[in-house]
Amino acid sequence: MGENTMMIRNLDHPEVKATRYLAHGEGIAHMILDTRHLQTLMFLAHGAVAPGKTLFGHEDPMEEIYIIQKGRGQMQVGDDIREVSAGDAIHIPIGHFHELTNTGDEELTILVVAGLIPRFK
Repeated sequence: MGENTMMIRNLDHPEVKATRYLAHGEGIAHMILDTRHLQTLMFLAHGAVAPGKTLFGHEDPMEEIYIIQKGRGQMQVGDDIREVSAGDAIHIPIGHFHELTNTGDEELTILVVAGLIPRFK
């Protein structure tokens, strides 16, 4: 039998717990997987935003996808502002301003998938 190829991580895993950080002002995040584990992605993160709080607007040098797991909010990507809720996946192109505000009365949780930073020639 070969070496294990399946890696399982969750928010209770010690390595994931050790990555807890304040994300973009008012969110709490954990890195579930990162470049230590991934080959063609930069990271998979979990984020939580309390009611009335915001992941402050910012731009990133890589493409991202926000997947709303629980709750509802208002998402801005560039000049486009829309309501989002559990089950929605939001594509954020490279270098686009984006911000997420929890407009509900429960915690809003997301998964963030980030691609690698492109190497421009």
